[in-house]
Amino acid sequence: MKHGGRVAVALTATLVGAVLAGCGQRGAPPEDAYGSLESVPEKLDPDGTTITVGNPHAPVTVHLYEDPRCPVCEEFESTGAGPELQEATVRGEARTEYTMASFLDARLGGSGSKKAVNALRAALAEGRFAEYHQVLYRHQPEEAEDGFTDARLLELAEQVDGLRGPAFDSAVKDMKYRAFVTASQKAYESAGGSEERGGPGTPTAVINYVRIPADYNGLLFDAPLFSNLLRQIRKAPGEWGAYDFPAPTGTPGLS
Repeated sequence: MKHGGRVAVALTATLVGAVLAGCGQRGAPPEDAYGSLESVPEKLDPDGTTITVGNPHAPVTVHLYEDPRCPVCEEFESTGAGPELQEATVRGEARTEYTMASFLDARLGGSGSKKAVNALRAALAEGRFAEYHQVLYRHQPEEAEDGFTDARLLELAEQVDGLRGPAFDSAVKDMKYRAFVTASQKAYESAGGSEERGGPGTPTAVINYVRIPADYNGLLFDAPLFSNLLRQIRKAPGEWGAYDFPAPTGTPGLS
């Protein structure tokens, strides 16, 4: 997990001046807006590990790397920019992709991350990934507590209409998607590149192929700034695609 000092101030000084000029007003919902999270389409991508939620033609794609036991991911999802991203996804303005890691089991002991990722994959098979993902983070146990047991995951699934059933319950209890859990963790590790062999850290966000560096991930915890960033990327995708994050002033080893 990397919080990078929550440097929203640094982001404001750099991004706002170069990319986020002007706030503007939210326009009318696009024609392909969805009525609610329950109606947003979701699928497993051909790579076998990326779970995609939202309009396939959305102008903005946000790829998230998360671990279900990560408390900083929970902060992003509950009080950070997560709700803004969810609203943009429901409006059809953004598409959210997920790579679900499970490295915290090895670090903290237990199997809660693996079990939760398996259960999320089972929820995807029922067309309820986005709703269940929201529920799990709303009820995340303490990081050191291996609280995502089979019984707890099934209990939480009752909060999602239409999720509980023989197929889902069996998939949770039997770890049906064990291979997916392993592949997803490997995809997370690969995303870190040679310099981050264990993975890029959670949460990490890649927006339209531009990764938010850990030193600047305060953006993920500043909902207004994040919302404005998504809006400006829609207006000027070329500017964002060409953006090169500067090294934070005074950071050793960076220039």
